Amino acid sequence: MKKLIYICILFSLFYNCEDVIDVDLNESEPKLVIEASINWFKNTLGNEQSIKLSLSAPFFNETIPPANGATIHIIDTNSNQFNFIEEGSSGIYRNSNFIPVIDETYTLTINYQGETYTATETLKSVSSIDYVEQINDGGFSGEDIELKAFYTDPENEENYYFFEFISNIPVIPSLEVYEDRFTNGNQIFGFYTEEDLEAGDEVTIRNYGVTKRFYDFMFILLQQGSDDGGGPFETQPATVRGNCINETNPDNFPFGYFRLSEVDELIYTVE
Repeated sequence: MKKLIYICILFSLFYNCEDVIDVDLNESEPKLVIEASINWFKNTLGNEQSIKLSLSAPFFNETIPPANGATIHIIDTNSNQFNFIEEGSSGIYRNSNFIPVIDETYTLTINYQGETYTATETLKSVSSIDYVEQINDGGFSGEDIELKAFYTDPENEENYYFFEFISNIPVIPSLEVYEDRFTNGNQIFGFYTEEDLEAGDEVTIRNYGVTKRFYDFMFILLQQGSDDGGGPFETQPATVRGNCINETNPDNFPFGYFRLSEVDELIYTVE
């Protein structure tokens, strides 16, 4: 009799593992997603720029629909206008005559499906990456590779930094933001570690100069997306909004941010 009970329990366990659970998620009307990052890489003209528009989609959707047919332009304080034209039906809008100027203020205007979206931001400079230090016994295990990208913060300036680490292994890029409140005028570093890094792997390191407003935006966004921020179904404490505003219908606010940065890039090969 006991053997029969054990067999029934085991059968029940295996059977339940094959059950399909449908999660009923609330869906809302698609919102415009604005990826407007104007990046001026050091030692380049910075004239070729692009802006990507897409629409928000349900969590389990495998594709992200592009936002087609928008008209986009950026204007600086000298009334120079830079028009962005869509490439086919990709949702990617390009411009080839942009003029980047440090500390210049730019205004973005997007007209999409009868509504007008605007944002204003300043192009900020950035310190160059001095060198990269590699540590081979990092992490909790003492076996992870750690990279420190050192840069020298300008003295007597308020600076904010956005670091991006992109490796050639299949992992999500690492994003970090830093401020110089306690390190003003000193040499400091952006930090990266990944347990799967091995000798010969390449890591693209980018340091972006950003405004305090973007620093605050990314700081909150990264906190909510961290391991301590809950899973994908966890209710976030608030919707993190960027600097883009729907002038026609404020309640139909977009997602995303309009950012302009000088960028220093270094490609490091893990030793």
